[in-house]
Amino acid sequence: MKRFNGNEDFDQALQNEEQLIILKHSSTCPISQAAYEEYESFAEEQENLPMYYLIVQEERPLSNYIADKFNIKHESPQALLIRNGKVAWHASHWKITYSSLKEAVKENK
Repeated sequence: MKRFNGNEDFDQALQNEEQLIILKHSSTCPISQAAYEEYESFAEEQENLPMYYLIVQEERPLSNYIADKFNIKHESPQALLIRNGKVAWHASHWKITYSSLKEAVKENK
């Protein structure tokens, strides 16, 4: 897992990767912590799928930038699967699980 540090990191990843997953994580929310743990477990098994995260409290401008770019209301936690520059799948809160991430990747190959 790689952590985004600003809009430039995000734009570069979006340009360079055919498919990637992003997690918007709130460092003060227990629901977000649970989602982060699920995301982290899934990421440990991914060798060829770039996985990124950002901490909303530290990267609010980036979080808003992503919401605006894809026209998807900001939530945290929120996971987005991006394929060819477009959101192929997204989920928030308790819907971010190891199995939902696995299924989303499988369905969007």
